[in-house]
Formats: sequence, structure tokens, C-alpha cells
Amino acid sequence: GSVQQPAINVFKEIQTFLEANPSAVITVFLEDYTVAGSLPKVFNASGLMKYWFPVAKMPKSGGNWPLLKDMISQNERLLVFASKKAKEASEGIPFEWNYVVESQYGNEGMVEGKCPNRGESPAMDSKSQSLVLMNFFTTDPNPTGVCGNNSAPLVSMLKTCHDLSGNRWPNYIAVDYYMRSDGGGAPLATDVANGHLVCGCDNIAYCKG
Repeated sequence: GSVQQPAINVFKEIQTFLEANPSAVITVFLEDYTVAGSLPKVFNASGLMKYWFPVAKMPKSGGNWPLLKDMISQNERLLVFASKKAKEASEGIPFEWNYVVESQYGNEGMVEGKCPNRGESPAMDSKSQSLVLMNFFTTDPNPTGVCGNNSAPLVSMLKTCHDLSGNRWPNYIAVDYYMRSDGGGAPLATDVANGHLVCGCDNIAYCKG
């Protein structure tokens, strides 16, 4: 099970990581139940604002994102999305589904040949959002069954979701126990998606000229 702790502790860990890894870019998806005004305070207190990618720069209606190298050179290396629509205008915290389509999580999201959107998300093939998040994990976490799930079925779902998301490869892949697989696993799925996103190849390894 997860250990509950104050958000500031987690944010400070992220701050430490960004400080130590000057070419890393991190995205945080917040399931937001906080009272108005509290998140900006915690982001400020944690020292994360110096890495903040501002909502004003986020592409509206499916436009192109800046290149990673430009985000890195401008030190805007932290993307934060939250689940409360009103806070984008009032607190500058981007509303996830203005920018991201997200597939159904849990068992319903693991049906072969299907890639339905989760209830809150726009349709997977909606082009008004330029980022795609694919979920692929069972409703109840299973440390043994996950090895099989994170292998061939994960790469297969990657291709299914590509076809059903308007021919877009996922920018984010969410799995349980990402270190576990029967070979390849989440790192391979990431290499496949990145290869297609970067150079149209089946693996990022083939992009290196």
C-alpha cells in the first residue's frame, strides 16, 4: 500500500531530483482534493517554482509543445496537471483534460483491441489535446501477474492505443511495478513509443543515425 505523507515532502524530493539532474523533465499528475490556494503555496515552499512550465506557454487546442531541449535550456522542466478545471484560471495549475487524453485505467483498460478513454477524459482521438496518456494496469495490483501484463500485452496495447488515438503514440505510459516483466517490459514499451515519436522508428535505439 501507499504511505500517506504531506505533499511538501514529495515535492521536495522532486525538487532535489530536478536539481541533481539538469536535463530531466518531470510531469506530475495530481488528483486534486486540496482547498483553493493551498497548492501554489506548497509549490512555492518546495522550491519547485523555479522549474515550473507556465500554463500560458501550454499549447491550446492541440498545438505543438516546445522541444524538450528548449524546455531544458529554459529550465522549465516541471509540468504539473491537476484534476480541477477551475484552478487553471484561478491558480495557474493546468487542468489535465485541456491538454491530455487518457485511457481507461484498471481491468476495463486492459481489453485486447480496445483503448477506451477514462470517464473524465475527452475521447482518445480528440485532437484538441496534444498529449496521450495510456494506462495499463489491473484494478487490483498483482505483483506476480504483472510480469506477463508488462510484457507482450503492453507493447500490443501501445499499438492498439496508437490506432485508436488518431494515430498518436502515447507520451505517457502508466503501469504497476514498472521494474517487473517477462522481458522488455515498460522500458521496451517506452523505447518503442519514443522511437516512433522521435524518428518514426520501431525503437529509440534506431534513431541514433
